[in-house]
Amino acid sequence: MSFIHDTWFIFRRQVRLVLRNPAFLTIGLLQPILYLVLFGPLLANLPAGSLSGGSGTSGTADAYRFFVPGLLIQLALFGSTFVGFAIISDWRSGVIERYRVTPVSRVAILAGRVLRDVAMLIIQSIVLIVAGLAFGLRAPLPAVLMGFVYIVLVAIGLASVSYAVALTLKSEDAFAPLINSIIVPLVLLSGIMLPLNLGPGWLQGIARISPFRYIIDAMREAYAGHYFDTIVVEGLAVAVGLAAVLMWLGSRVFVRENA
Repeated sequence: MSFIHDTWFIFRRQVRLVLRNPAFLTIGLLQPILYLVLFGPLLANLPAGSLSGGSGTSGTADAYRFFVPGLLIQLALFGSTFVGFAIISDWRSGVIERYRVTPVSRVAILAGRVLRDVAMLIIQSIVLIVAGLAFGLRAPLPAVLMGFVYIVLVAIGLASVSYAVALTLKSEDAFAPLINSIIVPLVLLSGIMLPLNLGPGWLQGIARISPFRYIIDAMREAYAGHYFDTIVVEGLAVAVGLAAVLMWLGSRVFVRENA
């Protein structure tokens, strides 16, 4: 109960900070909305059957049913990996040090922040899905709800590691290039923008190292109305395993840095 109370306390404080400066939410959503508006229409002219999770035809419905799940994971990726900058600022201003001299659980300091990040991503994802509907996205409600599960799992794992790594480095100059050098290749190898089956065999082979490829493929299958096939189960297993490993690793490093 003490851990839950401490987590809720940190969560409320972090939410209040966001509400004081809502530009964070707007800026975080701007990039995927631009991709949706400027890049999405190009996918409607791809050859029939080239979009995984589609109906085998080419058109607006298949294009956005393919594109929106990728954008949602992209939003979760960037929205949860760059949160570490905030904790570097808190460390530099003495906020983390003040927490250390209180009886607040060290893990709760991390959990409250991650819970805030998940809540913000859910709000941003809802806005993105509504915008997708306006452009022609058609997906069953169970698929949309299942997509939120993947988003939450990705956000929990990556945000935990982001806070831990940032608190270890304690420098924006070191944190930014490290995150970019890891996330950007993973995003490019996940097939967010274009279907990987359009690329050469060697690129498709390298892309298998990205866990987000399996998660995105699973979301696209769900958006196409397939809920229990191998791709969906595989993607869910990868998402759960990734979240568990990253959350465990992040919490251990975070507690060590706050000992």
